Amino acid sequence: MEKKVNIIGAGLAGCECAYILANNGFKVRLYEMKPQYKSEAHKSNDFAELVCSNSLKSELLTNACGLLKKEMSVFGSLFIEAAYNAKVPAGQALAVDRDIFSNYITKKIKSNNNIEIIYDKVESIDNIEGIKVIATGPLTDEKLMTSLQNILGQDSLYFYDAAAPIVSRDSIDMSIAYWGDRYTQERGREESEEDWRKRIADIKEADYLNLPMNKEEYDAFIEELINAEVVTLHDFEKREIFEGCMPIEVMAKRGKDTIRFGPLKPVGFTDPRTARRPYANVQLRMENKE
Repeated sequence: MEKKVNIIGAGLAGCECAYILANNGFKVRLYEMKPQYKSEAHKSNDFAELVCSNSLKSELLTNACGLLKKEMSVFGSLFIEAAYNAKVPAGQALAVDRDIFSNYITKKIKSNNNIEIIYDKVESIDNIEGIKVIATGPLTDEKLMTSLQNILGQDSLYFYDAAAPIVSRDSIDMSIAYWGDRYTQERGREESEEDWRKRIADIKEADYLNLPMNKEEYDAFIEELINAEVVTLHDFEKREIFEGCMPIEVMAKRGKDTIRFGPLKPVGFTDPRTARRPYANVQLRMENKE
């Protein structure tokens, strides 16, 4: 009897699942609504589209994120294979060029003879016979989402649209910004400004572009951030806010210094203009090698 599995969604989890099953002899039907149908967050026609961050977190084996990626690699993960093919400099993190990453996975999935791709919406899992793997993620079609909530209950499912901001390098004031990885160009306590400037002048490569803020700039930024117009949330987005993926404006409203001790922490940096640690530091990661 032929072993066949239906996978709904050709995102990160769906493609990984399809690839592993197909390489182990299973016949797979992979359902994907793109390119006929897209959410507002979708931009590409490729599978495994990264609609949020292009960072896959740390590569270090001394933490859970790095260890998980190593284990996935050992088990033949397509996700990890594609990530290293599309890697861009990001310090100790694994970050990817999202277009190269998605395109690599798409080609691998399309060329696998054990995977049949069905380009269509799935509005109810009752319409599909056999084993079903639901891998539609946070951008699930509304009718399917309602169908799943009727089966599993409203409190069992959470859906959030997500989009990471991307800025063009030519829009950045390079008289203020500077290249540097955390701690590599920090001025030592006993180091004179002259010695420090000589040392950082010899640093030829850095993976991150930094935008330092003084107290006045930071205070003005926070004021604008917490009072800015925000996107109107869908009903299904108005409940829990997850600590590991929190909107910056929500974090800022917890307290004036919250993001200065979080994503904008200045520890490990020295502002070249002042030779002192900045009050806050915005760190930008490369989107692509260009």
